[in-house]
Amino acid sequence: MRSSIIIGQYVDKQSVFHQLDPRIKIISIFMLMISFLLLDTVTSYVVATIFVFTLIVVSKVSAIHIFKGLRPLFFILSFTFFYHLFLTKGHIIWSMGFITITVEGLEAGIRFVWRILLLVLLASLLTLTTKPLILAKGLENLLKPLAKFHVPIEQFSLMIVIAIRFIPTVLEELQRIILAQKSRGFDMQSLPFIKRVFAYIPIIIPLLFTTIKRADHLSDAIDARGYGNGKNRTSYMELQYRQKDWMAMCGTILFILLLIFIKWSGF
Repeated sequence: MRSSIIIGQYVDKQSVFHQLDPRIKIISIFMLMISFLLLDTVTSYVVATIFVFTLIVVSKVSAIHIFKGLRPLFFILSFTFFYHLFLTKGHIIWSMGFITITVEGLEAGIRFVWRILLLVLLASLLTLTTKPLILAKGLENLLKPLAKFHVPIEQFSLMIVIAIRFIPTVLEELQRIILAQKSRGFDMQSLPFIKRVFAYIPIIIPLLFTTIKRADHLSDAIDARGYGNGKNRTSYMELQYRQKDWMAMCGTILFILLLIFIKWSGF
């Protein structure tokens, strides 16, 4: 189960993407996610897809590993697609009773699913190519101006990274509980879809219990290492911008300008 979840995992590779400053990666990916809201034509979607796949190649992370991680999103993507397919009004291309499929609904479904896939791939690249502690350090540096307003940025950045890191851990624990029930003769996969949904309800209690227990152990480990509130702590590795970081930022800005040009020109 853990191998099928890409968000929250780190893959150790020797690539340019891995060597970039975490602050540059956070800012660049955030800017790219915002720019993807401009996608409205086939050309812009194709250009964005080529760009994302280029980043995957540069990161040297296995494409098979990444796309296996998209399987847990199948339900969300399917729901998004069919929601727009059946509930968007327009030119009807097929109808049966109260169910109608329109050209606009088909286009909207494909467009939104495509955009979600690109956003998930971008977010995954950030965690796949950045160690959790380095990611926390980069986020803490970016949020430093908020410290003047007494915002606990050290605790906030650590909390965000731990939450991301806990995603595969919690899902792995869920799979362990399901396997334990299967060993007792209760196989949820053999149940109809509706019954399978309700069968997950009794699993929530032990899952919450183990998650809270893990969080408690993690809290004790942080206290045992004297982390405290995280203020005025020194770091073994100081972050410094290098030439490749500025080149990556320039590449991001040029790509965003390209998307703006495509949108304004109607190309």
